[in-house]
Amino acid sequence: MSSAVLAQTAASGDARQLWQLLDYVAVDYSGAVADGVIISEAEYAEMLDFTENAGTLLQSLPKHASKPTIAEKIAELRAAVLRKEASIEVSRLAHQANASLITAYPFPVAPRTVPDLARGQTLYAAQCATCHGVNGNGDGPLAENLEPKPIAFTDPERARTRSVMALYQVISQGVEGTSMVSFKALPEEDRWALAFYIGTLSYDESMRELGKHLWNSEEQIKGLLADMNLLTTITEAALAETIQESDARSVTAYLRSHPGVVETNKPVGLALARLRLAESLAAARAGDRNLATRLSLSAYLDGFEPLEPIVNTRNGSLLIAVETAMLTYRSAVSQGTIEQAEAAAVQLEQLFVQVDGLMQEAKADPTTTFVGALTILLREGIEALLIVIGMITFLKKTDRPEVLRHVHRGWISALLAGVLTWVVATYLIGISGASREVTEGIGSVLAAVVLLSVGLWMHQKSSAGRWQDYLKGKLSAAVSQRSAWALFALAFIAVYREVFETVLFYSALAADGNSGALVAGFFTALLLLIVIAWVLLRTSARIPLGTFFSFTSILVVVLAVVLIGKGVSALQEAGWIGVTLITIPRVEWLGLYPTLETFISQIIVGLIALGGFGISWVKTRNNMIK
Repeated sequence: MSSAVLAQTAASGDARQLWQLLDYVAVDYSGAVADGVIISEAEYAEMLDFTENAGTLLQSLPKHASKPTIAEKIAELRAAVLRKEASIEVSRLAHQANASLITAYPFPVAPRTVPDLARGQTLYAAQCATCHGVNGNGDGPLAENLEPKPIAFTDPERARTRSVMALYQVISQGVEGTSMVSFKALPEEDRWALAFYIGTLSYDESMRELGKHLWNSEEQIKGLLADMNLLTTITEAALAETIQESDARSVTAYLRSHPGVVETNKPVGLALARLRLAESLAAARAGDRNLATRLSLSAYLDGFEPLEPIVNTRNGSLLIAVETAMLTYRSAVSQGTIEQAEAAAVQLEQLFVQVDGLMQEAKADPTTTFVGALTILLREGIEALLIVIGMITFLKKTDRPEVLRHVHRGWISALLAGVLTWVVATYLIGISGASREVTEGIGSVLAAVVLLSVGLWMHQKSSAGRWQDYLKGKLSAAVSQRSAWALFALAFIAVYREVFETVLFYSALAADGNSGALVAGFFTALLLLIVIAWVLLRTSARIPLGTFFSFTSILVVVLAVVLIGKGVSALQEAGWIGVTLITIPRVEWLGLYPTLETFISQIIVGLIALGGFGISWVKTRNNMIK
């Protein structure tokens, strides 16, 4: 195991220990102080010791932007204990510090699978009942001889401030100075099952029934407990800060008894985008820009991006507005102020409301589906055609039919890969937003680099003269030996990146159910592409070789500029490249986006092309003078 992995594992263990210390203070402080008066000297001394050790343990954790903030919160907690504040305030401060701790130093806080409460009950009877009692009242056969006495899990006040994660930690680590030993020898899933079962002992069936009703009828509650991580870490007391006290108790009772319902309620689409956006804003307010940026990426890639094809087919301008607002928010959380991030988040929420309305509308009519299928395939297909037809014409003019087959193999392989992509995306797994953007981005950048080099080479040869001698000599060997597979790769990349995009958009259109209109749009666009390809081949075949090379070299370089802009933009959306917003228009078909990174990449490619063209012109002029 590497030193980096060992350090990370050690940090995770220290963070867990610190979390447990703070949680212990949150739960047990009420047994030390009441109404500003110490009711147990031993318990109070323990609270002082724990809060002091918490500050020391924090210092052993690695550097992090949020570390000073966590230290301040622990200091506030210790000060509250010294002032003998009310238990509700101490509990709030401890849980607040723990929330920041998990954000900065994440470690697993939930089971990998839904816990089996029946298994938990069996384990409790075998491992815990002799001390804590059959029903969890702390009155087991061995309880009389133990000091301190075993915890009564049925005590509603203690249960109110204890999370399932806290129970899991105690089961795993034990409690020093008590008879509570570690059960780390039990499999992880057994410890989680035991923790969830113990977490149900302070609630009765009537509470669970009311909680079930609230869960099924209140969308707000589902949003507060959207995944297993939230269920295991939230306490009844923390939930009561958002909803009514009695409702918090009932919902907690139901969900701890039926944790599987949370797994079926995982947010998707806009719900996930909104959740991640809220988490991102919270991280930004806590001073953790890195986490805020990662969560903002998740809001787009995992939440909104899967909806992008549907939104684009129904309201393209709304899609552009959301994408721009997402970039604005990311720029604000990574480089701007909290006020700018909050303003961008408000703008995003307003756009999400529009998207929500759009998604709730009736499915697109057949005409809309037909037009969408037609325009999508035409838009994606023409760009690939220009590249492939250019290569085919070039090889025909240079009388290289044996190399031409590599180009045909390239675009045919891309179509087959597109079919495979459709099968995978439709029947096997969903293509994640990050995978899509990375695929598009890398494909576009690679195609741009190859096109730029091809364009410069073609322009050089267009003004060099004596074409026939050159083609019969050096070019013949060069193309066959060094460039055949490069042509295959260019044909494949150029076509696959467009097929990949088309597959995703067609999958979205298919969701509207107008299969007849979708198929009609597809074949109409395919027929038009065949006609366009025939016209391009016939036209280019009649152009003189030098003129063809001169014209095509310019077209190829323009395509390189467009593709580099699209590629960098896709990699920005995937989080591979940063975002710096500038005030320029967004023109997608030119690959022009309002970010400094995309604009500079296009400027660089353009300058390289102009430099190459200039060098070719100077060489030609010098040759003419000679």
